[in-house]
Amino acid sequence: MPPTLASLVHHSALKLTVRAGEERLDTAVRWAHVSELADPVPYMEGGELLLFTALKLDAEDPDAMRRYVKRLAGAGVVGLGFAVGVNYDAVPQALVDAAREEEFPLLEVPRRTPFIAISKAVSAAIAADQYRAVTAGFAAQRELTKQALSGGPEGLLGALAGQVDGWAALYDASGAVVAAAPEWAGRRAARLVADVERLRERPAPASAVVGGSEQHGGGDEDRVELHSLGTGRRPRAALAVGTAAALGTAERYALHSAIALLTLTTERSRSLHSAEQRIGAAVLRMLLAGEPEHARTVAGDLYGGLLDAPFRMIVAEVASASAGRAHADGHARVALDKPERPAPGTGAAAVAASGDPLTGLADVVEAAAARSGEAVLVVPDGDRLVLLAADGGASTGACTQYAEALETARLTQREQGGGGGGEDDELVVGLSAPAGPIAAATAYKQAEQALSVARRRGRALVEHEEVAAGSVVPLLADDAVRAFADGLLRALKDHDATGRGDLVASLRAWLSRHGQWDAAAADLGVHRHTLRYRMRRVEEILGRSLDDPDVRMELWLALKTTSAGGE
Repeated sequence: MPPTLASLVHHSALKLTVRAGEERLDTAVRWAHVSELADPVPYMEGGELLLFTALKLDAEDPDAMRRYVKRLAGAGVVGLGFAVGVNYDAVPQALVDAAREEEFPLLEVPRRTPFIAISKAVSAAIAADQYRAVTAGFAAQRELTKQALSGGPEGLLGALAGQVDGWAALYDASGAVVAAAPEWAGRRAARLVADVERLRERPAPASAVVGGSEQHGGGDEDRVELHSLGTGRRPRAALAVGTAAALGTAERYALHSAIALLTLTTERSRSLHSAEQRIGAAVLRMLLAGEPEHARTVAGDLYGGLLDAPFRMIVAEVASASAGRAHADGHARVALDKPERPAPGTGAAAVAASGDPLTGLADVVEAAAARSGEAVLVVPDGDRLVLLAADGGASTGACTQYAEALETARLTQREQGGGGGGEDDELVVGLSAPAGPIAAATAYKQAEQALSVARRRGRALVEHEEVAAGSVVPLLADDAVRAFADGLLRALKDHDATGRGDLVASLRAWLSRHGQWDAAAADLGVHRHTLRYRMRRVEEILGRSLDDPDVRMELWLALKTTSAGGE
């Protein structure tokens, strides 16, 4: 405890006497300062015990004393010490009355007690308090280190909560609560997720103080400190500590020790993660090369469980990378020379608090896998991300939810006419059908196909099942396909535009009826000979035979493309 006015009064060597403000003697004293200025306020910081003899003041003037005491109280000075036997034989009554009006502590200092003795007493008490705080801090550091080594982050949080007489919670890279102490604190910490997200948008290290009931609408009166964890530009985790009041010196030492220990744990985890990522890249390369047994051997206990059940192959890109990419050869590509994830913080404004949608997706998926205890393989591949996740698992579900949330946010922005990230920064994800190790290459191709469809449709995520179960017509919504269709049908449309017949409609009816003359003619309301004449004109104008099934297919797709385009 820091020194208080009461502790100075009870100091046997000082012989101080209380003349006013008895009810406020428990106020802490930050320093003892001597000043004979008529107005010492400009030189005060607050928390001082001001010692004076009224050398330059008329201490018997009631108005002057009221102004003097009122100004000191307003500046945060905690009390006055008046020396008797120097300029005045006793404490002037005007000073006593002014102090009592303000309920301001006034101490009488006897002639035999020099001011320096009071200053030394305050200094010694402050030094002793700081020594106790440092000693307690070292003890807390030892206890926190012991708990971190034996109980991991959960044990460390429990010890920290005890040290600060409050609660503590740890958030992962996605902003989700992963551990809390005591157990009930998890519910309190969950209400601070939005505040943690805002903290993660700032470069590390960052901290913030969050009020309890005022900001979160509950009955909590605690004071919460949030601290980012990690040494990189983007935080890897966050720590929340809730207490009834501001932390003291000893509690602050304990908090800083916990931050250091958790940061070391985070950085160690990052190094391990990089090593695991390199193993994952090797496993994926072997799977795509058709070597599942070798892949199992390399995967070991780390990813082996993932290969024992159906999994989903997931390929993700941002639209800017997708736009210039061509996958005509259909071969899988996995860059093993750069397995680490792109450096965080290089993207534009926040996508899931990361600025990089691929990094945000990886964080969300890995956090979900960690919470559920399942394996997930995440391999950065140049400007795309490849994931292998258990079918129906938490990782796959987190990926879907993340993409859906981004798509909802996009639609909301467009409906409101807002700005935000442009289409070039939008995430597109392709999800394969469930597969096993033997079919990994097929699953990869399915994920790429689904990715291509997502790109064309402007969707955040498309599953391969949607592509297989749907119609081929939406796949024709491509500028190159439309250009081909327009070129193929242009001569027929030019013919019809002169009013010399309706060849396009006749061709559509004939193809839709699989070349059945009577049925197609009935649909058009013309004689079948008229329809035969029109089909001969189509062949003459196009220079192609309708007996060729490839020609019929191309014409039908061209007609469907123009129909889909509203022509």
